Amino acid sequence: MLKIVVKIAFPLLLFAFPALRLHAQETNNQIDLVDVGRSWLKGHKSTRIDTLKQKVGKLHISALPVAGYTLQTGFAGVLSSNFAFYTSEHSQANLSSVLTSVTYSQYKQIIFPIQANIWTKGNKYNIQTDWRYLKYPSLTYGLGGNTSADSGYNIDYGYLRLHQAILRTVAKDVYLGIGYDFDYFWNIVEVDPPPGKPTDFERYGLTKTEKASGISLHFLFDDRRNPINPANGNYFSVIYRPNFTWLGSDNAWQSLLFDLRKYITFPGSTHNVLALWSYDWLTVGNGNPPYLLLPSTGWDAYSNTARGYIQGRYRSKNMLYLESEYRFGITNNGLLGGVVFANAQSFSEPTTNRYTYIAPGYGGGIRISLNKFSRTNLCVDYGWGIHGSGGFFVNLGEVF
Repeated sequence: MLKIVVKIAFPLLLFAFPALRLHAQETNNQIDLVDVGRSWLKGHKSTRIDTLKQKVGKLHISALPVAGYTLQTGFAGVLSSNFAFYTSEHSQANLSSVLTSVTYSQYKQIIFPIQANIWTKGNKYNIQTDWRYLKYPSLTYGLGGNTSADSGYNIDYGYLRLHQAILRTVAKDVYLGIGYDFDYFWNIVEVDPPPGKPTDFERYGLTKTEKASGISLHFLFDDRRNPINPANGNYFSVIYRPNFTWLGSDNAWQSLLFDLRKYITFPGSTHNVLALWSYDWLTVGNGNPPYLLLPSTGWDAYSNTARGYIQGRYRSKNMLYLESEYRFGITNNGLLGGVVFANAQSFSEPTTNRYTYIAPGYGGGIRISLNKFSRTNLCVDYGWGIHGSGGFFVNLGEVF
């Protein structure tokens, strides 16, 4: 889901429909915003108690309409929804989820993603979907890790993304799979480029359209049971994507993506979590990806890297990224929690291919429980970066 980096955010409506069981013994003494709303409407305390056995196919839905403002979108309206369910009653079954949102902004941006992570019965297969439609006037700052904060200018384009993969279990929590990735950009135009010299986009190769089509090979180790809000476990994904002209790609090029996450309960007697994330996005071989598909700040699958920086702030052929976050409870009833985080990103320089500069970020935020049964939180963070960069970041579900 494309993240909204906001200066002001106004939740207009919060609702959730509980219909699955995660940990009844832990949730029966907890409350969420649904309980708060029920208590307010009834005039007395009304806490939902989960007494049902986990059932296959029962849906849990969380939705969040928001109005906000960002330098990238201007005023924007967003409706974000998360659907969660189980396909197995086994205690080791993974939680499946579907995430979608619709955004329309002051600058006539349209953002419509559909992202799904579906586990079949017994975790035998994992079906991964990432479809997006964007009409997306936005900023670009050029290539490399040393672009100045005032070098940004507007580009405009339409974008269709269709990524689909299926993985099969080969050992406990280990999966191998194959996918097809298609990316198409059209009506690409630089709106107000700096005068007097060619931009990095023009030197790299500016065209009206960009198209990439390739097969993706997947390796996955995932022993988390709740990807919406992991309490512990590990996640390690490797995706190799070769793109071929005979499949319709403009150029032949290859990418390699490493996504590693670890969750540690700390201290062990609490529900607090230390979360660690490494996200390394590399171009391998001699090919050149389209400019708009180069590794870039905030362009990971869920647009969550580098809180503290606007999306697209840095871009190059290779990206290294690290982040740590500490998640802790504030209220004993689970309604409110907090986080502190720090991250660092580094991009290869276009001429030397070396990682010369590091852009750090840090910040903190609050967590508001939207549904205690799926552990879905409304996440509101403020992040700072270098050169005066900073802003609010809002998510439905944890950042990673």
